Amino acid sequence: MPFANISGSLALAVGLAFTSAFASAQPADTSPTSAEQVQLQQIRSATLKISYADTTFLIDPMLARKGTYPGFEGTYRSELRNPLVELPMPAEEVLAGVDAVIVTHTHLDHWDDAAQQMLPKDLPLFVQNESDAQIIRGQGFRDVRILEDQVAFGGVTLNRTGGQHGTDTMFATPELAEFLGVAIGVVFEAPGHKTLYLAGDTIWRDEVDQALTRYKPEVVVLNAGYAQVTGYDGAIIMGKEDVLRAAQALPEATVVATHMDAINHMGQSRRELRVYVQEKGIQERVEIPEDGALLKF
Repeated sequence: MPFANISGSLALAVGLAFTSAFASAQPADTSPTSAEQVQLQQIRSATLKISYADTTFLIDPMLARKGTYPGFEGTYRSELRNPLVELPMPAEEVLAGVDAVIVTHTHLDHWDDAAQQMLPKDLPLFVQNESDAQIIRGQGFRDVRILEDQVAFGGVTLNRTGGQHGTDTMFATPELAEFLGVAIGVVFEAPGHKTLYLAGDTIWRDEVDQALTRYKPEVVVLNAGYAQVTGYDGAIIMGKEDVLRAAQALPEATVVATHMDAINHMGQSRRELRVYVQEKGIQERVEIPEDGALLKF
């Protein structure tokens, strides 16, 4: 064998040995795979797309064009028409890749006529109770499931949480209590994933504290538009002070604020909330996504 070939073989062997030793000395790649990532896309208002454990959920779809519906009667700025802004993308893009829908309650700004017309009638839909299930089945949907205390879907555990859509004073008025109705929240869990808590349309109550204590979520999504009813103090959902409270309750968590700038009775804007979180020094842990923005955890 020529000397040149012996040298070349030796060099190759040494090179392979060095490469193998170098590779084994490197730290393991611990970056999450696509299935391990938690992704949240702000669509508009309370409408979100949450991709979790390789399963995509569409939350509270309101898909109508800007100005389709009258403002909610008896609420702040009721002269405005809803929604106040257009979708940030075509509705077909919103629906792309959706595996299931979660409707926390059937108010128009969480489940509208446009969504009812566009969504496939055999798509799995999770609702809070039999009353909402009957409404949605009556609209032609064939796979409507009641979200009990805990439900498994596509490798994801969905945990139902409670709350109250409005203050005790408002619920003392029967007509207003009927208008407000009941709404739920959901905690998403899966092995190897950050726990995500979607509080839903609620004010801060014991049920919220209980959810934070029990699940210790790394991501907390709050409907924080501070929606107001005419003639009553306070609001029917959370606002900026609740965002601060969540950030203080879970110092390691990321708080995502949504349900702003798109419905007539929202009393708090993204701009106002951004100023507030800066003043409180929590801006690094609070996300206030614009419509269409995608967050990855």
